[in-house]
Amino acid sequence: MTTWTTRTETADDITAIRDIVLAAFPTPQEADIVDALRADPEAWIAGLSMVATAPDGTPVGHALLTRCHVEGRPALALAPCAVLPSFQRTGAGSAAIRAGLDAARDMGENLVVVLGHADYYPRFGFTRASRFGIRAPFEVPDEAMMAMALDEARDLPAGTIRYPAAFGV
Repeated sequence: MTTWTTRTETADDITAIRDIVLAAFPTPQEADIVDALRADPEAWIAGLSMVATAPDGTPVGHALLTRCHVEGRPALALAPCAVLPSFQRTGAGSAAIRAGLDAARDMGENLVVVLGHADYYPRFGFTRASRFGIRAPFEVPDEAMMAMALDEARDLPAGTIRYPAAFGV
């Protein structure tokens, strides 16, 4: 198993991140969302865009956490997460996600939500958001909308998630 190096994105990584996201998804929509989030000062949080790099330092995986809200209280949305196809299933994506969650915890953030595969995200500590009374602003299978507390001692808001405008919801 590869031990991945992770770090916060730099300005030099922007093109590589776009290329990663374009390669990982069937349409450019997710890459465009990343660019729009980066340009949105209400959504973008410096230090929460993480890359996993190959041994030569080339970014191969990316995980992004941006500001969202649940009933007016700040939270983070984990999305999108992407890995170059040739590096998928190697742990690069997991490393980037863990690095992002650790950075968010270190910043004092608490609630993180993710819409994704119910068999993938629980390995990081995510559970059904409905367990906390948190719901998406659109129809989604209950098992796909997940949330986690980065600090179990703090309370979590319940209610509907308000995503940044870049998500288009």
